Amino acid sequence: MALRLDAPRSLRLGEREVPLELRRHPQARRITLRLTPEGNGVRLVLPNRTPIHEAVAFAERNSGWILKHLEKVPERIPFADGAVIPLLGESHIIAHDPAARGGVIREPGLLRVSGQPEHLPRRLGDFLRREARAEIGARARDKAARIERRLGRLSLRDTRSRWGSCNSDGDLNFSWRLILAPEVVLDYVVAHEVAHLVHLDHSQRFWKLAGRLSEDMSGAKIWLRRNANELWRYG
Repeated sequence: MALRLDAPRSLRLGEREVPLELRRHPQARRITLRLTPEGNGVRLVLPNRTPIHEAVAFAERNSGWILKHLEKVPERIPFADGAVIPLLGESHIIAHDPAARGGVIREPGLLRVSGQPEHLPRRLGDFLRREARAEIGARARDKAARIERRLGRLSLRDTRSRWGSCNSDGDLNFSWRLILAPEVVLDYVVAHEVAHLVHLDHSQRFWKLAGRLSEDMSGAKIWLRRNANELWRYG
C-alpha cells in the first residue's frame, strides 16, 4: 500500500504551476512518474529512503514529458447545468430544474436534475453510479448464468488503471464510468470480467469465451483504444 505524503505541493514548469502528489511505497525500487487520475497534476511514487528533494528534481528533469502529456488531457466537462454528457454513448444535456421531483429524471436526450444548484454534481454522480450498477449487474448475472458460474460481490470504483477486474473468489469490480461509454463497450468489459470466472488468465481459451459472451468484442476494444481517455473528461 502506497503512503501518501499529504503536505500540498506543486511543481513549477515554465509558466505553469502543476499540482504534485508524492507517495512512498515499501516495494518501490526507483522513482516512477505519471499523471494523477484527474489528469491535471503529477504523481511521484518513490522508495522509502529516497529524499523528497531528489524526487522533485527527478520530476523537473522530466518536465518535457509532463507538459507533453498534460497537453493531451481532454478539457474537463463538469456536471453542471447545460453541460452535455454521454449515457451509454448517447449525448444528454444536463438541465437543472429546481421545481422537479425525484432527484434525476431521465428523458430522451435530457437529464433533468432537481434540488439546489450546489447539489447538482453530487445528485448526478449518484444517479450515474446507480445506473452503472443496474446495467452492469444485470449483464454480469446474465453472462455468469450462461456459463453456469456464481458471481461474488460486485463493486464500482473510479480507478483509472483498469475498467474492470475479477479475483479468484468471483468478486467483480468495475469503473462506474463505463455507463458513459457506448453499450457495446460496457457489455464487452462485463463479458471480459465474467470470462475470468472460468479462466483467470488471458489464454486463447479465455479470449474465445470472452468473445462468445460479448456483443462486439473487436469493436469495443478498438473504441477503448481510441477513446478511453474521453471518459475521464466528465464530472
